[in-house]
Amino acid sequence: MPSADRMTAHELRASIGLASIFGLRMLGMFVILPVFAIYAETLRGGDDLTLVGFAIGAYGLTQAILQIPFGWLSDRYGRKPVIYFGLVIFAIGSFVAAGADSIGGVIVGRVLQGSGAVSAVVIALTADLTREEQRTKAMAMIGSTIGLTFALSLVASPWLNQIIGVGGIFAMTGVLSLLAIAVVHLVVPAVPPVVAQAAKEPVSMTQLLCDPELARLNFGIFALHAVLMALFIVVPLALRDGGLGVDHHWQVYLPVMLGSFALMLPPVIIAERRGRIKAVFAGSVAVLLAGHLAMPWLLGSTAAIIVFLLIFFSAFNVLEAMLPSLMSKLAPPAAKGAAMGIYSSVQFFGTFAGAASGGFLYQRYGANGIFLFDVSLLAIWLILALGMTAPRPLRTLNYTIPALDDTAATVLKARLAMQPGVREVRILAGAGQAQLRVDATGFDEQHMIRLLAEQA
Repeated sequence: MPSADRMTAHELRASIGLASIFGLRMLGMFVILPVFAIYAETLRGGDDLTLVGFAIGAYGLTQAILQIPFGWLSDRYGRKPVIYFGLVIFAIGSFVAAGADSIGGVIVGRVLQGSGAVSAVVIALTADLTREEQRTKAMAMIGSTIGLTFALSLVASPWLNQIIGVGGIFAMTGVLSLLAIAVVHLVVPAVPPVVAQAAKEPVSMTQLLCDPELARLNFGIFALHAVLMALFIVVPLALRDGGLGVDHHWQVYLPVMLGSFALMLPPVIIAERRGRIKAVFAGSVAVLLAGHLAMPWLLGSTAAIIVFLLIFFSAFNVLEAMLPSLMSKLAPPAAKGAAMGIYSSVQFFGTFAGAASGGFLYQRYGANGIFLFDVSLLAIWLILALGMTAPRPLRTLNYTIPALDDTAATVLKARLAMQPGVREVRILAGAGQAQLRVDATGFDEQHMIRLLAEQA
């Protein structure tokens, strides 16, 4: 059996490939942000700041609306076909935005970009291709890739704008999306038949929405991204007021992001290897809350802001890795794509709500209004996190079984479910597979092998 402490070559290949999908898409999205508002002034209708704001936010809004349908479709028609479809739509939207000469045309392009809502499907595919004990590492790779892409975008944006302009950046985004299709096809492994067939069993959307543990995680991702967006209305202005020009803000963000990636690794390792998931998770939320409580006294100097950002992003990256991993572990196997669709929709709604609320509060109440908003969300999240039930340390094991009729498969399933340490059994007679989720402790591997050998 593969070591529980290390990724297999198959898992590593899948994690790197899927992380690169996020990276390729996010690079094109993030690199627009520092220069788009200025570019919009050259477009017909670009003097209407409401339309400019809508052009920026339209992507997140359509992403939020369509994550659930895309996740649902991936449960029924497979992850890869839905990812291909979404990336093609994203590319079309990018090229529409690249050729637009009005703010309305850019809005159409941004709506189409957001309609390629494959984030939930990519996360669900990551869960399909990794064991539970390796899943947080895979999610951490995706989260780190997004963070590095964000930092790289801040550095590259002014340079790319000078060379190819914003229209060229939009076109580059479309090309990167098409390149991502090639990566999915050539690099990411195929979904095992046991997963693809198991996913066809229906689970109601009501069941997913009402599950208390999934609801805690959904609120968490909403709060995390709402806080992030609201915070970044304050931070750039505070850095500028502290004497750091906008063109030099990347000199803060880049080392902060790199440092936070290094600081996030020990907590993630402790959570997984020592079974301290709840302590690390709730502790990271507490760090975010404590940092925000201190933030009003840290706005006076650039150095203090850097310290705050380093603490913030270290905790943020831990939570960004743990949240989707926990969601994939707690979601019903037959509805993992739909559950991740809800999760991703809530995430994008959090992004939209944080940006909209942050702008409203800052304009009327200054930085303190945003801090109260962030602290309120984080305090509620901390209370919910302290009440969470950490998932049991389970392993997912697949065994080959002989061809069975329905009656024999039902008998074998009941027999396997009675064995010590076995928490879930799925018999896929047509695929010749038995999939077991078992406790990391209390499960007798050799006894299970003998039992299956008797069946053969």
